[in-house]
Amino acid sequence: MKNLTPYLLSALRLVAAFVYAAHGTQKLFGVPGHPFHAPVFAMTMMGAAGVIETIGGILMFLGLFTRPVAFVVSGQMAVAYFTQHAPKGFWPIANGGELAVLFCFIWLFFCAAGPGPISLDALRRRA
Repeated sequence: MKNLTPYLLSALRLVAAFVYAAHGTQKLFGVPGHPFHAPVFAMTMMGAAGVIETIGGILMFLGLFTRPVAFVVSGQMAVAYFTQHAPKGFWPIANGGELAVLFCFIWLFFCAAGPGPISLDALRRRA
């Protein structure tokens, strides 16, 4: 099982990044799903979040510049939580902030752990 750990790290990064990027594209373009927020104006907090989530999610999916990107997107999720969710109450389950908390700590984990072996960063290291 220990031999699988690095690959499961990459799998977690891939799945989390796919979902994270989908939140960004939904904000910017209304895809996938219904246009919940889209289109948002670029000079709004929601627009900035959409851009960070889309670009950050793609970079995390590719495993490119993983540690610095993970730091930025973790911070973005912390800001999202404390500005949008925490004012509605203490408990994330009650204030709708569960995803923001989870994404914040998942990205913080990748900032420390790196992308795993299935990534462009790992490919660049081997070259």
